[in-house]
Amino acid sequence: MADEREPPPLFENEDSSEKSPLEEKTVEADQEVNLNDDANDDLFSDPPLLETSPAEDKPEAEDEDESSPAAEESGGGGGILDDVEVQEEPPKKEEKKEEKKEEEPEKMDEEEEEEMESGDTFDVDITVSDPQKVGDGMGAYMKYTVVSKTSDPSFKSSEMTVSRRFSDFLGLHQKLVAFHTTKGHIVPPVPEKSVVGMTKVKMGKGQEENNSLEFVEKRRASLERFLNRSAAHPKIRANTDFKEFLEKDEPLPKASNTAALSGAGMMRAFNKVMDSASKVVSKMDESDQWFEEKTQHIDNLDQQLKKLHTSVENMVNHRRELSNATAVFAKSCAMLGNAEEHTALSRAISQLAETEENIEQLQSSQAATDFYVLSELLKDYIGLIAAVREAFREREKTFHNWQTAQTNLAKKREQEAKLKSTGKTEKLPQVEQEIKDWQERVEKGQREFEAISKTIRREVNRFETNRVQDFRSVIIKYLESLMEKQQKLIQYWEAFLPEAKAIA
Repeated sequence: MADEREPPPLFENEDSSEKSPLEEKTVEADQEVNLNDDANDDLFSDPPLLETSPAEDKPEAEDEDESSPAAEESGGGGGILDDVEVQEEPPKKEEKKEEKKEEEPEKMDEEEEEEMESGDTFDVDITVSDPQKVGDGMGAYMKYTVVSKTSDPSFKSSEMTVSRRFSDFLGLHQKLVAFHTTKGHIVPPVPEKSVVGMTKVKMGKGQEENNSLEFVEKRRASLERFLNRSAAHPKIRANTDFKEFLEKDEPLPKASNTAALSGAGMMRAFNKVMDSASKVVSKMDESDQWFEEKTQHIDNLDQQLKKLHTSVENMVNHRRELSNATAVFAKSCAMLGNAEEHTALSRAISQLAETEENIEQLQSSQAATDFYVLSELLKDYIGLIAAVREAFREREKTFHNWQTAQTNLAKKREQEAKLKSTGKTEKLPQVEQEIKDWQERVEKGQREFEAISKTIRREVNRFETNRVQDFRSVIIKYLESLMEKQQKLIQYWEAFLPEAKAIA
C-alpha cells in the first residue's frame, strides 16, 4: 500500500530543476514518436523548440503542472496544446482593450458637452434703447430698439437692429420657459407687466409724466439685462425663438396671453398657487444630499436677498428725501443771502446755498446709483432664484411621474399574478401588454429624472459662478461711485471754508 502512494509526489514536485526518471522516459518516448511522424516535422523544424534553455523549462513545467493527469498520460500532447492556448489569449485581451477604447470617446463627449454648456465661446452684446410711446390713450404701447452685436456665426449677421414692443419680450420669455424649464434650465426673469405703471405712462402729465419716464427707464434696463443673461446661456442662445426675436426685421406675431388681467394671466397665478399647495402636500423625499443642501441654501439666500433689497429700497427713498430736503435748504439759504445786509455774511450764505445745491445733485445721483446698480441687481437675483426653484419643481414633477409609473406597474403585476392564480387567462394578454407599456414608462421616467438632475447640477453651478462675478463687479462699481461722490463732497466744503472764515 505504501508503494502505490509514492507516485503522486513525483507529479506535484515538478518545479524542481532536476527531472524525474519517469518524466525523462516520457519526453524521450514523445520525441521518438514525433520525430518518426512526418506530419509533425514542421512543429520541430524551428531550432528554439528543440534546444530549450533551462530557464524556459520552468514555465513549461508550470504549464504541465496545471494540466490534468489525462493530458500528461497522452504523451506530452497537452504541453503543445497549452502553448497554442497561450498564444490565443492575447487577442482576447486586445478585444477588451478595444472595448475600453470604444467607451472612452463617449465619456469625452459628455465632458465636452459639459464644457460647452458651462462656458461661453462667443460674445453677444445686446442693448435696449430709445423707448417710444406709440399711439394715444389706453391703446398706447411702448416700443424699444434692440441692437445685437455678436461673434456667433450661427446668427445671420454680426450686428442686427430690430424694434420690439414690451409684449414681444413677454411672449419670448413664455416660450423660453415652456421649452427650457422642463429640461432643468434656468431661464432669466423678465420684468412683470405693471398696470399702474403703464397707466401713468399712457395718461400721465406734468409730474406724473416725469415719474412715468423713471418707470420706463427702469423697465428698459431690466429688459436689456434679461436679453443679455439669456444670450449668455449657450442653450437659450441657440433657441430658434430667441434668434428670431433678435434677427427678424419685421414685427413679430402678437403674443397672446401676456395681458396682466387676462384670463390666461389669472390662470397662471392660479397654477402657481396650486403648484405651491401640491408641493406642501406631496413633498418629495430627497435622497440626494447635494439637492437637499442646495435647496436649503437657495431658501436662505432668497430670504436674505429680499431683506437686503428692502433695506436698499429704504435707503434709496431716504437718500431721495434727503436730496429734496437739501434742495429746499439751498433755496432758503439763497433767499436769506439776498436779504442779508452784511456783505461778508451775505456772500458766505449765498456761497453756502450754492454748495448745498451741488450737494443735492450728488445725493440725487447717489440715490440713482443705489437704485439702478445695487437695488436692481438684488431684484434680478430674487427673480433668478425663483427660476432656480422652478427648475427644482420640474425635477420634483419628473420624480413623481416616475414614482407613479412604478406604482401602476406594481399594480399591473399584482393583477397578472391574481389572474394566473385564479385561472382567468382571457384578460392575461391585455394585462401583459399593459405591464410592458408601464415598464417602458418606468424606464423613460428614470432616464428623464437622471437627465434633469444632471442638468440642474450644471445650471446651479453656473448660477453660483455668475452670481459671485456679478456681485463682485457691482460692489466694486458701487464703492467707486461712493468714493467719487465723497471726494467731490469734500472739495465742495473745502471751497466753502475760506468764505466762512472771511466773515468779519
